[in-house]
Amino acid sequence: MLTKFESKSARVKGLTFHPKRPWVLTSLHSGIIQLWDYRMKTLIDKFDEHDGPVRGIHFHSAQPLFVSGGDDYKIKVWNYKSRKCLFTLLGHLDYIRTTFFHHEYPWIISASDDQTIRIWNWQSRQCVCVMTGHNHYVMCAQFHPTDDLVVSASLDQTVRVWDISGLRKKNVYSAPDSIQSQIQRTTGTPDLFGQADAIVKHVLEGHDRGVNWATFHPTLPLIVTAADDRVVKLWRMNENKAWEVDTCRGHYNNVSCVIFHARQDLILSNGEDKSIRVWDMTKRVSINTFRRENDRFWILAIHPTLNLFAAGHDNGMIVFKLERERPVYAVVGNLVYYVKEKYLRRLEITTSKDVPLMQLRSGPRSPYYSMSYNPAENAILLTTRVPSQPDTSIYDLYTIPKDAGESSSASQTPDAPEGRRSSGLNAVWVARNRFAVLDKNHVILIKNNKNEITKKIQLNNCDEIFYAGTGLLLIRENDHISLYDAQQKRSLASVRVGKAKYAIWSNDMNYLSLLAKHQLVICNRKLEQLCIIQENVPVKSGAWDDSGVFIYTTSNHIKYALINGDHGIIRTLDLPIYITKVKGNSVFCLDREVRPRLLTIDPTEFKFKLALINRKYDEVLHMVRTAKLVGQSIIAYLQKKGYPEVALHFVKDEKTRFGLALECGNIDIALEAARALDDKRCWEKLADIALLQGNHQIVEMAYQRTKNFDKLAFLYLITGNLEKLRKMMKIAEVRKDVSGQFQIAMLLGDVEERVKLLRQCNQKSLAYVMAATHGLDEQAEQLRDSLDDKIPEINPNAELILPPCPISQQESNWPLLAVSKGFFDGAAIRGNQPATTTGLTPSVPTKLTADHRIEDTATSGGDWADDEVQMELDEDDIGRENLNANQDEQGEGWGDTDLELPPDLEGASAGGGAGDEDDAGGYFVAPTKGQSVPQYWVQNSKLAVDHVLSGSFESAMRLLHDQVGIVSFEEYKQIFLQIYTRSRTAYTALPSLPALYAYPLRNWRDAHSPKLFFPAVGMKLEELVARLQIAYRLTTNGKFQEAVEKFRSILLSAPLLVVESRQDILESQQLIEICKEYIVGLQMSMAKKDLAKDDEKRSCELAAYFTHLQLQPVHKIMTLKSALNQAFKMKNYKIAASFAKRLLELGPTPDVAQQTRKVLSVCEKNPIDEQPLNYDEYNPFDICAASYVPIYRGNPIVKCPLSGAAYLPEFKGQLCRVTKATEIGKESLGLRISMSQFR
Repeated sequence: MLTKFESKSARVKGLTFHPKRPWVLTSLHSGIIQLWDYRMKTLIDKFDEHDGPVRGIHFHSAQPLFVSGGDDYKIKVWNYKSRKCLFTLLGHLDYIRTTFFHHEYPWIISASDDQTIRIWNWQSRQCVCVMTGHNHYVMCAQFHPTDDLVVSASLDQTVRVWDISGLRKKNVYSAPDSIQSQIQRTTGTPDLFGQADAIVKHVLEGHDRGVNWATFHPTLPLIVTAADDRVVKLWRMNENKAWEVDTCRGHYNNVSCVIFHARQDLILSNGEDKSIRVWDMTKRVSINTFRRENDRFWILAIHPTLNLFAAGHDNGMIVFKLERERPVYAVVGNLVYYVKEKYLRRLEITTSKDVPLMQLRSGPRSPYYSMSYNPAENAILLTTRVPSQPDTSIYDLYTIPKDAGESSSASQTPDAPEGRRSSGLNAVWVARNRFAVLDKNHVILIKNNKNEITKKIQLNNCDEIFYAGTGLLLIRENDHISLYDAQQKRSLASVRVGKAKYAIWSNDMNYLSLLAKHQLVICNRKLEQLCIIQENVPVKSGAWDDSGVFIYTTSNHIKYALINGDHGIIRTLDLPIYITKVKGNSVFCLDREVRPRLLTIDPTEFKFKLALINRKYDEVLHMVRTAKLVGQSIIAYLQKKGYPEVALHFVKDEKTRFGLALECGNIDIALEAARALDDKRCWEKLADIALLQGNHQIVEMAYQRTKNFDKLAFLYLITGNLEKLRKMMKIAEVRKDVSGQFQIAMLLGDVEERVKLLRQCNQKSLAYVMAATHGLDEQAEQLRDSLDDKIPEINPNAELILPPCPISQQESNWPLLAVSKGFFDGAAIRGNQPATTTGLTPSVPTKLTADHRIEDTATSGGDWADDEVQMELDEDDIGRENLNANQDEQGEGWGDTDLELPPDLEGASAGGGAGDEDDAGGYFVAPTKGQSVPQYWVQNSKLAVDHVLSGSFESAMRLLHDQVGIVSFEEYKQIFLQIYTRSRTAYTALPSLPALYAYPLRNWRDAHSPKLFFPAVGMKLEELVARLQIAYRLTTNGKFQEAVEKFRSILLSAPLLVVESRQDILESQQLIEICKEYIVGLQMSMAKKDLAKDDEKRSCELAAYFTHLQLQPVHKIMTLKSALNQAFKMKNYKIAASFAKRLLELGPTPDVAQQTRKVLSVCEKNPIDEQPLNYDEYNPFDICAASYVPIYRGNPIVKCPLSGAAYLPEFKGQLCRVTKATEIGKESLGLRISMSQFR
């Protein structure tokens, strides 16, 4: 049995699968109906309107409806899309046991403890038929899948088959209808002989106790029943009679439910003996039994179309399959060999020719597990593996006949030549005439073509082998895959992968993909890990395409993976498929019915990314121009990979173009986008970037557009453009900006203007001082006369202060480095240059156009300042007339002179011509920004702390999740921030500038290149040991809560250490173990204080458990002393004596020792326990850190991946109580705190 999903809930009494979606409905004894997605393993919805248990539940086959029946005598019809009950059907007088929809008509059938079966029309919401005849509770009633029949089972020990053709004739219209039946249907009156709606056709008697379940076979005239007499009975029927065929005995308690397998001759039953049994319908024997420890089974359900079953028990339900549905196949070139219905078949991919090669020997019922093909000898190895019985696994060696496949019909296919069969878990070819077998003792046997052993390889932990080429094997050992040389008997390389199931090599054997259940690892030939991809749903299959892209499938998607780790979805799937070959945009695959299928995919996205990685820029450009590459994900990908200029090619949205252009420093395109957007914030951003590049003209235009006069004035000052600065002063005067006007006058050294301003502002004293100081005697006299007696004194030693004159006016932009034109930059200019230019079609601006337009604002006719005044008064944009001068000056009269060049000349002329001197000499762009030191840290290290120090918290979280199972990072927030603050040092370079940062390295002596950079780590193992001493003191002083927080802080900090030696790694693990023991103990002690005073027994148990934790001697003495006192008070003298002996062994103080000996002497006189405890000191146990109960050796246990704290299995998937950060029972790689652990 392969469990696909398991839920925990109250007792499940009803189950139904959705026919199309991966959903299952469970009705619970508590009255709640739950809707689960069994593929994603999540609870989707709850429906809670029934009062009491809900026993009947069923999905409609076509409508978004389901029906439920409960102990409140109500049948409810629900719409799961609107998430509400549509209506309630009332009529039954007792508990309702089952409810089912009819497959075709709008009917619902219900069985009840009121001894009736009712059929309802859910469209008219009326009861259309009441079927009476049983004289005890009716436990089950179901429609026949195709005929007008109903089967019902009752506690009166009978099963009845009812004919409801009369009901159909009365209620359902059919074309050839007689007048009589029409009158009968419309009036509702019976015909002359009173034909009833439902009549009993057969009564099946044979069970000795009440019958719980009865169901029809989907295609054969068979019925199977389950009863309280602990047997399953099979019945056959015809038109006239029904009779018992056989009885299946094996259950040893009441049988609750039974169903037929839809595709095989099997019967499944379950019961209150806590088992599910599978019976062979032809032999009537049990072939499989699946048991649970404590849960009785109540219900079984089968999926309408898939090979899935569900069973409900006391504590939830399970969704399961009986066997693997994965087809076995082997691919060699364009040939696919696969097994279907006991035939080996060959499919030629190029011609789609599919022929049977030979019939295979019958083997165990289990399907084939794997196939390995040898093209040299034309031989195959087929492995059959029974998961529950590995000792019975076998393999068959067949040689395919030379003339096989020449006949196209299966009837003419010869039987297989006598194959050689032996026991073995797996078999793969390692050479032309050698193959390797993994036997049940996990020894690898090398055999020849005659199935004779030639060599034995003993490996301790090998549990799987895979093909790896001639003379080589891939060996799975625990959580590693090793490349093993079978000749030299030595391991060549190893990679860490959690339980890899399949190994798929690329066509040239240079790359290997390892598939685990939820993980995909891509390695090179030397097993060096290139990337790892995590999936939420199971990974099913995969194949390499010719370009080196791995195409793989999950349960619901076809996806791609590149060797650099980029991956994405290609298309969705309704049902899982198994890829055999990928060619171009065609995916060849097999489905679960072992039917060859061909799916078409769109490879544009991964081919685009592959071309970008391989730097095939011509392909990239071609795909950009021809393919429909859309979506934010592609733009984000290009930005992330440092190719924003590529995204510019196919982004039409101006806002996105603007952001991309700024990112790649393309001021020209940014200017074009800013013009189109004409948004103040865009102009401000453009001005900032242009200023960084020293492009004064763009900055000037941006400031003009945003009317940022202060920045504009300062720009003119630093570029020495005093003429425009003077015009700015006039604009300030018109705008009545006195402060700005005065400031500009100061910058220009214009004393007269300042005096005039001060007079206007009625600051005559200041105006007089300024005029007199600067030698404007005439104005000073006028001001003196206008002043009263308070004439300010003039400093005779005052000096004339004038701003320095600019040495030269800086009109041109800053010089940029001359670099060769980028591929995409050149393509952008060629691609965007129009073949014809009209007076109204603006081309993409180049540096020449930008310069020209901005110069016009400075030198065009008319006073620039006057224009500004006019602009301000007209509330128009600055310089708009000047900016559009080029367009306005060109009239329509010259339009006919344009010459349309042929395309081949157009490309040549784009690069030459008189106006392209700048382009010809090289393309000027800002130099690309290099990588920062923290970025190198992330690339160089797989230690989580290095990623934290670099500020890459996301990747650090991902590493901690994979290594030690951290799922909640609330506790880590403060630790991360503390570590990050230690990652760099800051020092001041120049006043008023931001601080510069330096990044200390821990290996500064050896860091010859950036690839060797590793950050200095502030937190040392010695520091954690010192903090441990503080935690010990807090424990000794009885401050348990503070101590727990201190221990937890140490424990969570341990994965963020960096150590060198193996000894330090062991000490760190020991530190985690100590913290775990103390946290469990102290939390248990605090829980003991919260217990009620009368719960002395539980309090004593907790005290006893506390003594078994690995504490320091001083603390162990305290725990034993406390446990001894409590046990003595409860008169549990036997346990108290044990505590006393253990306490004396630790050497306590003389006072404590004397007291303990007195207690021991009293206890030994009467060594009995008045109140037995759940405590066995002689049986080794772990303490569950959640429920604080002992888990004795041999019982199921799950652990925290970081602390190792033990838990009962029911806590799996919850947050660890010790760390408050990890997931209980999660599989992880383990603690990684040293670079040596990755070598």
